[in-house]
Amino acid sequence: MFEWFQTYETIFYWIAGGSLAAFAATLAIIPWLVLRIPANYFRSRKRNVICSDCNRSTPVWLLLRIIKNAAGLVFVTAGIVMLFTPGQGLLTIIIGLGLMNFPGKFRLERWLISKGPTLKIINRYRLRRGKPPLLL
Repeated sequence: MFEWFQTYETIFYWIAGGSLAAFAATLAIIPWLVLRIPANYFRSRKRNVICSDCNRSTPVWLLLRIIKNAAGLVFVTAGIVMLFTPGQGLLTIIIGLGLMNFPGKFRLERWLISKGPTLKIINRYRLRRGKPPLLL
């Protein structure tokens, strides 16, 4: 078995590097995203429409939606790999799910934010940065 690891040593270095890069990206992206959430985002039962007058039938909008969902799928896949290798697997999966569009996503986001100390930690961070707390 040790020979197998030696044979694929380069692959393991790439995986470790990818895990470190994903970890660094989450450390930078998550605080920025938490501050951008409107305070009343989770207040209603349905998602608020941010851009009601956007033309959603253009090919550019469709292409951007496909790219965003593909990036989310990459994050979810990388997160699943990181569950078995060094890295922030669960956090990466959550970021990927946040990028993707699927039925029930808003309910899942509300459920995740309301469980355990998550809301308390997020609101404490938002208050330190001069933003109002999230309301449920």
